[in-house]
Amino acid sequence: MTDDGERLAKRVAALVPCSRREAEQYITGGWVRVDGRVVEEPQHRVQQQVVTLDRDASLLDATSATLLLHKPAGHDDGRMAPDGQRLRPGAPPPARQLLTQARRLAGDEPGQRLLKRHLVGLDSLVPLETGASGLLVFTQDWRVARKLQEDAALIEHEVMVEVVGDVNPETLRRLNRAPDGVAPMRGSVKISLNSNNEGTSRLRCAIKGGQPGLLATLCEQAGLQITGMKRIRIGRVMLGALPPGQWRFLSAHERF
Repeated sequence: MTDDGERLAKRVAALVPCSRREAEQYITGGWVRVDGRVVEEPQHRVQQQVVTLDRDASLLDATSATLLLHKPAGHDDGRMAPDGQRLRPGAPPPARQLLTQARRLAGDEPGQRLLKRHLVGLDSLVPLETGASGLLVFTQDWRVARKLQEDAALIEHEVMVEVVGDVNPETLRRLNRAPDGVAPMRGSVKISLNSNNEGTSRLRCAIKGGQPGLLATLCEQAGLQITGMKRIRIGRVMLGALPPGQWRFLSAHERF
C-alpha cells in the first residue's frame, strides 16, 4: 500500500472476502460505505477510514436501468452528442441533464436506488422534437433497446396536439390523409378531436413509429397552427402524472 492508500476494491475484497471483480460490483452497486458515506468508485483510495459493506448487499441487484423522463418543451430530443462536443451557443438544453436525484419523482419505486452507474451508457431511442414535451425514454437494458428498435414501426405513440381555432370534420379528414408527395400511411396515423375550448382545439394523435415532424407537416397542410405538443404514451407505457422536468424508473411490470 502506498502513502495515498489502497484502492477501495482491494480493501473490500479482503473485507468480505471475495474476488476483486465482485468487490467492484459491490461498490458500484452502492453497497459500500467509507466512514458512513456511500462511495461508488472502485478506484477510490482509502487509508485508515472505516469501510463497511451493507448487510443487505447483493450481487443479484445489478440489473440495467430504464428511466422515463417528462421532457419539457425547449429541451433537446434526448440523443447524446458525440463525446467531447460542447453545447453550441443557442442550442437547446440537453434533456438528459434532467436525470438527477433532485428531479426524481417523489415516491418512485421505494426499493430502487439511483446509482451513478444508472446514468452511464443510456440510449435514447425514441427522440422527441425540441418544441414538444412529454415522454422520453433512456435505457441501458438491451431488451428494451431491442424492442424499441426492432418494433419501432409497430409501436404506437400517442400525442396530444393543441392548435389555434376550431377543427371541423373536413379538417379532420385532411389531417388523416398522407402529406403531399408521401406514400399512403396505411393507418399509421389516426387523428381525432379531443376537445374545443375558446378558440383552441386539442387533437389526439395515435402514430406508429413516432415519425418526428409528421404531425407538424399534417397540421401545416390542413392550415392549423400548433401551439403545443405532448407525447403521453409509447406503446403500453404511459406518461401519467409525471410532472414536467421529472423522471422515474420503468417498473418491472411495465412493457412497451
